[in-house]
Amino acid sequence: MADFDGEKYKAASKHQKEWGERLIGDLALKGDERVIDLGCGDGYLTNKIRNLVPKGSVLGIDSSASMIETAKKLEAPNLKFQKLDIYDLDFDEEFDVVFSNAALHWVKDHNRLLGNVRKAVRAGGLVRFNFAGDGNCSNFFEVVQEVMAIPSYREYFDGMVWPWFMPSVSDYEVLIEPYKFCEWSVWMENADRHFTEDELVLWIDQPSIVPFLAGLKQGDKQAFREEVINRMLQRTITPDGRFFETFRRLNLKAKK
Repeated sequence: MADFDGEKYKAASKHQKEWGERLIGDLALKGDERVIDLGCGDGYLTNKIRNLVPKGSVLGIDSSASMIETAKKLEAPNLKFQKLDIYDLDFDEEFDVVFSNAALHWVKDHNRLLGNVRKAVRAGGLVRFNFAGDGNCSNFFEVVQEVMAIPSYREYFDGMVWPWFMPSVSDYEVLIEPYKFCEWSVWMENADRHFTEDELVLWIDQPSIVPFLAGLKQGDKQAFREEVINRMLQRTITPDGRFFETFRRLNLKAKK
């Protein structure tokens, strides 16, 4: 089973944190809310939210033990972290805000997610998501599938389920409609990015390539990684020496 490295993610997630800080600004917090952060990762953004709710509290959850281990270093009286799979959410109208940034594309069953979230949020509460949508990471996806198809690696991926769910706006509108939020909107934003070489390699290593290395024999992991990195560097380099990748962010804002 793939697991992430919380400390490495902390170093590699500059762009995710930038997106999340803008998302937090859209919450218009009053300071006394009870907030849950779904897929909190290393806890950086969860801690940012905690500082904005001095009379409230924040719970960060993540299914990765390493992420939670890293995040727990930030715990405070009104900030707690828990290892918990989103599918196992079982809260009953406990939160004023359900927040998630750059995480929910790892969740394949959004019907189950949305049902759990609607139950967890209080009447009048806010649900605010930002995650990868259709068109995201087009270069990385092409490269990793090319390398997966190399004969020496192909057998490792027989029957592998693609690790992400990245819907279009229309797909997500169909998904959310039955949950009868009082008001909701779904939209896509373009967040294309240029990396330095070091930034690109860090982002590939954590978290992008993690699910593909999980099933490889130890002796093949490094060679697979190097092949993906080399092809990505060749494919994405731009005339100014930076490296380009497509990022598409699907947004949901809903009120119960």
